[in-house]
Amino acid sequence: MLEFSKFVVVRAVLAIFTLVLVSFIVFSLMELVPGDCAERYLAFKNSQGAVITAADIQAERVRLGLDQPYIQRWGSWIINAFQGEYGDSCILRLNISQLLGDKFWLSLGLCLSALLLAYAIAIPVGILAATSKNAVLNNSLRLVSYLGLALPNFLLALMIMLFSTVMFGDSLTGLFSKEFRDAAWSYERVKDFLGHVWLPIFILGWSATAFAIQTVRALMSDEIGKLYVTAAAARGVSGRRLLMRYPARHALSPIINSLGFDLNRIFNELPIVALILTLTEAGSLLIEALARSNDQQLAGAIIFLLTASIVGINFITDIILALTDPRVRRSIVG
Repeated sequence: MLEFSKFVVVRAVLAIFTLVLVSFIVFSLMELVPGDCAERYLAFKNSQGAVITAADIQAERVRLGLDQPYIQRWGSWIINAFQGEYGDSCILRLNISQLLGDKFWLSLGLCLSALLLAYAIAIPVGILAATSKNAVLNNSLRLVSYLGLALPNFLLALMIMLFSTVMFGDSLTGLFSKEFRDAAWSYERVKDFLGHVWLPIFILGWSATAFAIQTVRALMSDEIGKLYVTAAAARGVSGRRLLMRYPARHALSPIINSLGFDLNRIFNELPIVALILTLTEAGSLLIEALARSNDQQLAGAIIFLLTASIVGINFITDIILALTDPRVRRSIVG
């Protein structure tokens, strides 16, 4: 119990250190963008016909705290970020926490659902592909997984939209119908949401499923040929009990440990899919902030939240692995 407690404390400290380090990198990148928030906002006001002077820019810098030392500003930003406050959007002049609202949680829910779908399919299919002697089945599964890796998610989204538009007259875009887009959450809105959300989940899970199938298949094929499996079979253990107790148990540990990596990869694909499907969530906001409005404050908040989610998932998976495999605990605490 003491060994496990030490492991949890060490992992928690590492997770917090990772978040602090990432916050420093994100904040530094925000600072490296030419022109500060005061200049960009007042330049926007100037383009609207307002007369802006150097004194106005300096007053805005003081108001935003941009006249303070770099380290002090970073310290204030990270403390506020851990409390869920990210200041105001540099361009939109709205509180970022209110601007994101449910959007980030919708994005995270989409990514987690796609990840769950990918592994719900990949684990049994990958085990089947590794253990089956049926050449037709193996080649069919291999073809499907290669197709998933070769066909980009955004192309799949365009194909489905085109097919749906031609056949049914509905492009299947958005997460809500028009009448529910700005409505309060209710049973009817949840029902409408579920009727739309399956498509982005399927598209985001497309390549993740193919990649996970290949990974599970390779890990299972490697474990099945090891001596401890042969020894278990010699002792009379066979069938599903042999597979699940020995090779599957060891093969799935790396899969659990890679959940954070896979979540990051799915979120990386979300912005382009969000643009194609016109999704109003954090992925589309990130593209808007980085590529169009140059709103580094908004982009930095989204990136920090994503990093915090990935670090949190990695922390949870490490705890799960430590509970099931003592070797993991010993690798950290000695």
